[in-house]
Amino acid sequence: MDSNAITNDIKKKLAVMFSQDVEEASILHKYIAIGNVVKDYCSENLLDTKRMYKEKNSKRIFYFSMEFLIGRFLESNLINLGIRDQFAQALKELDIDFNEIIDVESDPGLGNGGLGRLAACFLDSMASLGISGDGCGIRYQYGLFEQKIIHGYQVEVPDDWLKNGNVWETKRIDRSVLVHFGGEVELVESRGRLKPVYTNMETVKAVPYDISIVGYENKIVNNLRLWSAETADIDFDFSTFCKGDYSKAFENKSFVTSISQVLYPDDSNDRGKILRLKQEYFFVSAGIQSIVNSFKKKNLPFSEFHEHIAIHINDTHPAFCIPELMRILIDENNMEWVDAWDVTLKTMAYTNHTILQEAMEKWPVSMFKAVTPRIYMIIEEINNRFLDELLAKHSDSGVRIDDISIIQNGYINMAYLAIVGSHSINGVAKVHSDILKHQVLNNFYKLYPERFNNKTNGITHRRWLLKANSKLTAALNQLIGDSWIKNPNELIKLRDYENSTEAFEMLACVKRENKIDLSNFILDRYGMKINPDSIFDVQIKRLHSYKRQLLNVMNIMDLYNRILENPELDIVPRTFIFGAKASPSYFLAKQIIKLINSTAYKINGDKRVKDKIKIVFLENYGVSIAEKVIPAADVSQQISTASKEASGTGNMKLMMNGAVTLATLDGANIEIYDAVGEDNIVLFGLTVKEVLDYNKNKNYSSREIFMNDMRIQKIINQWTNGFLNVSDSEFNDICNYLFSDNDEFFVFKDFSSYVDAQNKIDKLYRNKRKWQKMSLINIACSGMFCSDNTIKNYARDIWNVVPGTSGNR
Repeated sequence: MDSNAITNDIKKKLAVMFSQDVEEASILHKYIAIGNVVKDYCSENLLDTKRMYKEKNSKRIFYFSMEFLIGRFLESNLINLGIRDQFAQALKELDIDFNEIIDVESDPGLGNGGLGRLAACFLDSMASLGISGDGCGIRYQYGLFEQKIIHGYQVEVPDDWLKNGNVWETKRIDRSVLVHFGGEVELVESRGRLKPVYTNMETVKAVPYDISIVGYENKIVNNLRLWSAETADIDFDFSTFCKGDYSKAFENKSFVTSISQVLYPDDSNDRGKILRLKQEYFFVSAGIQSIVNSFKKKNLPFSEFHEHIAIHINDTHPAFCIPELMRILIDENNMEWVDAWDVTLKTMAYTNHTILQEAMEKWPVSMFKAVTPRIYMIIEEINNRFLDELLAKHSDSGVRIDDISIIQNGYINMAYLAIVGSHSINGVAKVHSDILKHQVLNNFYKLYPERFNNKTNGITHRRWLLKANSKLTAALNQLIGDSWIKNPNELIKLRDYENSTEAFEMLACVKRENKIDLSNFILDRYGMKINPDSIFDVQIKRLHSYKRQLLNVMNIMDLYNRILENPELDIVPRTFIFGAKASPSYFLAKQIIKLINSTAYKINGDKRVKDKIKIVFLENYGVSIAEKVIPAADVSQQISTASKEASGTGNMKLMMNGAVTLATLDGANIEIYDAVGEDNIVLFGLTVKEVLDYNKNKNYSSREIFMNDMRIQKIINQWTNGFLNVSDSEFNDICNYLFSDNDEFFVFKDFSSYVDAQNKIDKLYRNKRKWQKMSLINIACSGMFCSDNTIKNYARDIWNVVPGTSGNR
């Protein structure tokens, strides 16, 4: 496809959609027209892909996730279609600024952190590997939230990402299904079977919106289906409206649309919990119904369902998949329980993303029964049969019923449901999987050792290198050729240059240009001037206590105190860059954001520092901002408490772009360490074993550490005596947490080691050749963390498909 054809297509689209030519069209209309041209190109390949999958009778993979943090589509689709350069040339000929068009697109508000970004990378990899893999999620009207920083505090406002529509979606009203909530269910005998009879149900229409997921230069296009909640009948009560009670007339519509309105509603109260529960059942029921409806068109027996369909549960949120498939097979298709369970078990697979108990969802039985009464009955039966099996077949396992029952103490444990109902349970990094097997889920591992496996997370280099860092992409192509683009493992060829001054200088030049670009972005966005020759020290991730942004702030305060004590302190200037959102109901996390910003106001405005330290908090951090920060980073902070981070993927993105990892031996950091060697990563802190031993023996005292470290004492005092130009009580909750909860994530314990590691970073950075070599080796070793590799492992070990052939193994 040449630029002339693209130019003509854009002109035609503007004329058809808006009756405008290029000169008079607004920037928004240009973007919409251009997006629709690209969408047309995708749709042609989508139709061919569907035909090909049908001809080959391909096994279909369905990836269920509450989050898909997919990022902007325009440039990504152009890259994967192989026409970015031609498109850029076409826009140039039309006197349209390519970058300006790209910036018109909103970031889809469909995710929060690593869970959603992983799901997006996996969809990209499945399409690029020729695997028939579709996503299933919710079309959130407002996403998580748009973060505003006002007086240092996080303030949440609606993320109206759909205000200008979404070019990339297609509404499929013809594929709508009905989802039922509440009411009463009674089992009555009918023709020798027990059939459910429903009364007083609330019925919601689930309407699918499809988004094309484009494979890299292979003409494969898969699908992400997002479900939107709409009223099942007329939008409002007309008779009530005519009587003048306008708000009541629309009451049902308001209730229904709230289901797909916001990602992760505040669940600190029962009303929020019920909404969250409804969201989870809503998209799962809609998705499973859609899958079954499609399967029925094959005219095959349901006993073969698992041979044609694989369903993957991404964390516990979609665990409803198990009882919902059972409901449809038994209630609607008359399968016997044993046969339906056999099919369900062979169809379902579950990825666990955490060892934190609070992240493994538990729902009150009373609430669950009220929202999904029939599903509760099915889960109860699943649990009864599971426990009967334990007594009959595993009585010598040493596992107690009370320790593994799905329903216990008035709660339903959704992680236990996912384990019992899946043929595969995987962790997302080697150490995480080991902890699941031998600690957190050990009882289940004893029963089903064959089900447990590890699949270390991965990232797509197509977005995080080709798209985010075109300068580095060009440099790599010059050094090692471009075959690594389709086979990222070939990045290892870069190690041939690990003693090449020319290669060092080339990569260093790229890094500095990216740092200048980020500096300009920060100046334009925040009015803050930062030094591109300083160390860009980056911590960008969800705000949570275990990720320990607090430890980062403590080191900054300690460094600041050292400068005040010795104004001539010889350090390499350092720019500390934070990006993070805190859950609206997570008060402590929001206070840490306030602490970061108060620290920034204090230090950035202190002339005594002489710009040796700068702190930047990036408001409303998301994929598009990450694409600017990651190529410019020198230091990648991965400082979670050992054993608490399941894997991490930010560590991989930053590594791939040449940042040096400052880390605990936690999650995938361990595998990065194994890949690059101890000379090319900076480690500190407690090990997994040490943390687990402290937790087991309960012999840690935060107060004891505090009493023996003058630096920590000084910092805590500064947080509570108005030193940061806030009230003395502003950060009392943070300080109280560190003592009353006994510093549950060992911030005090790891502080000294962390400060030493940061000092080591300073020394290493001064040796330019050494630092450049470390950066090069990190890039070279990053190919193993590409999500293509991860998906190949999923395909081989879990889904039983062969990439590239679109068929079964």
